[in-house]
Amino acid sequence: MIKQTLLGLAVVVAPALAFAHSKSAATTPADGATVTEVPPLSLRFDAPMRIISVTLTSPNGDVEIERETGMDPATEFRALPSEELPPGSYRFDWRGMASDGHPMQGSFSFTVTE
Repeated sequence: MIKQTLLGLAVVVAPALAFAHSKSAATTPADGATVTEVPPLSLRFDAPMRIISVTLTSPNGDVEIERETGMDPATEFRALPSEELPPGSYRFDWRGMASDGHPMQGSFSFTVTE
């Protein structure tokens, strides 16, 4: 009976673990937010993520950003724009490697107003 229960549990749990990728839990600014001042850009994950590349894009092209977080896996990634962002719409795209080895990517957008 115990053997059958453990086998049944393994059948249910194993597939769930196979699909348990890291997820972006929150961003700063929040996706779709309108801000007057830009805080440090951040991504928070439910499990460590190694962020491989990031891009901040404005209507005029890419904006230079400086990483505060290195290349080691972390549950929070932070970066700062190299200069003050003028009013407009921005998109932050990221690519990373989840702790389970799967490539991940995502984005969030925000608007800066005066």
